[in-house]
Amino acid sequence: MTETHAIATRADPYRWTALALATSAQVLGCFLMQGLGALGPQMQQAIGLSAAELGLMVSAAQLAPIGGLLVAGALLDRFGERLIVGLGATMVAASIFAASRAGSYGALLFFLVVASIGYSTVQPGGGKAVASWFAPNQRGLAMGIRQAGLPLGAALATLLLPKAAELHGWRGAFVLGAFAALLGGLIFAAFYRAPLDGVAPRRVFASLTERRALFRLPGMARIVWPGVTLVSLQFAFSVYLPLDFRDRFGLPTEVAIEMLFAAQAAGAFGRVALAYWSDHCASGRYLPLQISMVALIAGIGADMMLDAPSPALLLALALWLGFFGFGWYGPWIALVSETAPPGRIGFMIGLAMAINQIAVVLAPPAFGWLRDVSGTFVYGWLALLVATLIALAGTRRG
Repeated sequence: MTETHAIATRADPYRWTALALATSAQVLGCFLMQGLGALGPQMQQAIGLSAAELGLMVSAAQLAPIGGLLVAGALLDRFGERLIVGLGATMVAASIFAASRAGSYGALLFFLVVASIGYSTVQPGGGKAVASWFAPNQRGLAMGIRQAGLPLGAALATLLLPKAAELHGWRGAFVLGAFAALLGGLIFAAFYRAPLDGVAPRRVFASLTERRALFRLPGMARIVWPGVTLVSLQFAFSVYLPLDFRDRFGLPTEVAIEMLFAAQAAGAFGRVALAYWSDHCASGRYLPLQISMVALIAGIGADMMLDAPSPALLLALALWLGFFGFGWYGPWIALVSETAPPGRIGFMIGLAMAINQIAVVLAPPAFGWLRDVSGTFVYGWLALLVATLIALAGTRRG
């Protein structure tokens, strides 16, 4: 692709349509996969789940991407976003619908694992679409808007899934989630087109030498350390913030869920705002990640020290934790895409997300287990605070 062609492609007005399609696929694809925390109190009551079992359910929904993101990234580089994201979203929808018919907790976990295979395509597919259509000086903002789809989808799930469960039980809520995923995949597959950039398709799987080389790229530590730690915090907030506010501070369940919605809405705004800042920050995209870690250390510390706080103070804390606890992802994913070698954006995004996914799978049940054995969420927050301090120190050396 010539420089003139690249500039013309990235000035094409269709890039905003591509962004809208990628964002809508993210919102609808993650609706139930990221919204399970909103169903936590009702599923605990309906199925009798412990905190650790609830966390394990969330882990099941995020399990396959540990390896699937690597495969999805490579397939995206070879076959393009339209086909891979469309097929993946359809798989998510079918699996969630099957989960709604599950007759046991084990069967529910199995179908959520299958759904996570299809979900492996949605995140890197949308990220690659945005990276392909937007120039670097707009990429952070575009990535932030697109990545705002995750907390936005989770926020919508927080509003709608509990209401659906009240009317039709948790199974009805799952059916709604299946429909949302299918709709997002069909819309993306029907209307998205890739830029005609003249880049030849790469072979599907990178060689072992290429994969090792990615780990040695300059700045890789500044991708891995913040990513693993901040995504652990993000999922702890998504799953356990309502239960924490209910159990420790005595909030009614409905009010505690509204606090989670507020945090997720703030996170959607944070993803755009922090990503936009990263486009114009003289220190690059790394500084917003540092600031996010510092802000979350302060927020978690405040949460641990609160004693009988007012609802207004808890709302302020939820907004703070949501803004930084979800907002960090915008500048982070832009940093990942810009670190990738030519022709390997999809694989690089998949690799970085796969590393994060290990934390996504391990953190929720570990956090829930600490709650079950100690009787309080404080020790879980303390563990995440210490991990964030270590990550901040490691990132400074990156």
